[in-house]
Amino acid sequence: MTSLFSLKYATNIAFNSGINIIDKVIYSKIDNILPPKGIIDVVIIAGGIDRVKSKFDDRLIEFLKQVNYNNIVYVGNRVDLDFLKNRIPNLVLLPNIITDKLKVREEPLRDYLTNLYQKDIVGKEDIKRLYEITSNQIYPTPFIVNRALPYLGSIFDIADPFLVVDIGGATTDIHYSTDLIAHKNIITQSGYDRLVFKKLGVYKSRESLIYSAKSNEFVYELLDYLGINEAIFDEYSSEATKTLMQLAIFLVLYFVSKNGREHDIILKLEVLKSIVITGGVSKVLDSNDIEMVVKFFYKKILHFDIVPKIIVDREYKIWTLGMKS
Repeated sequence: MTSLFSLKYATNIAFNSGINIIDKVIYSKIDNILPPKGIIDVVIIAGGIDRVKSKFDDRLIEFLKQVNYNNIVYVGNRVDLDFLKNRIPNLVLLPNIITDKLKVREEPLRDYLTNLYQKDIVGKEDIKRLYEITSNQIYPTPFIVNRALPYLGSIFDIADPFLVVDIGGATTDIHYSTDLIAHKNIITQSGYDRLVFKKLGVYKSRESLIYSAKSNEFVYELLDYLGINEAIFDEYSSEATKTLMQLAIFLVLYFVSKNGREHDIILKLEVLKSIVITGGVSKVLDSNDIEMVVKFFYKKILHFDIVPKIIVDREYKIWTLGMKS
């Protein structure tokens, strides 16, 4: 990926398709980047607008030879199309994600990634059994959640702008109204986007979650506020799981606030009206556990006494709504 816009566009589309980004490479720094290890499901090459000078050269080809990937797709400028098509086997060619009017073209890449997910899971034994009882297409959970967002008002007493926090075993996701973006330079077709924190899962990412918590200057004060000893980090218990879920809520709010500066996306949490909590966390934390963390964040970080309305989706109504919509 060659530039700030292409990088943000491609990342935005991938996240909203239910895809998690493992690694991002800025082309100007490719000589100093170590290729990612393991098998990569899909490589997305993006960059530049049409009818400008070429962006890529043999450095890209040599880099890709060191990457073990199953699929590769090009959604960049048309000038480099022939160069890449003749040098990269099995390259899938899609329209540039940046239009002539400098807006994002989401559909071709989004559909490609969603269908790729479908092909990936269709051969798995558990999925084969599901297809014995349904003819419906099976989508990634984040895609379904994002599709439900415009209709949340039909099942919850919710006000815009809102934030959906989905805390699971491997990652923590947030789905947010794009009205919350502090510095919006992406024009998308949807009013809602997704951001993934792949190191904030409670089970598979436990160690990185604890590392992030210990590295945050406010976490120990939060633990004291919750009446919890920091020794909880060394425990493997239901109480430790509960605490880690509370810390995940705090950290994800912190990371997207103007104080966090951890990601490209900064959200105007001071104007947030509603927070919806879903995923595995909804089965572990009660409403008071969640409210205490949100109140601490708003008081300590944003210096606000009033917090957004908190809604907990314990029955996975968002998933059902996403399939219906």
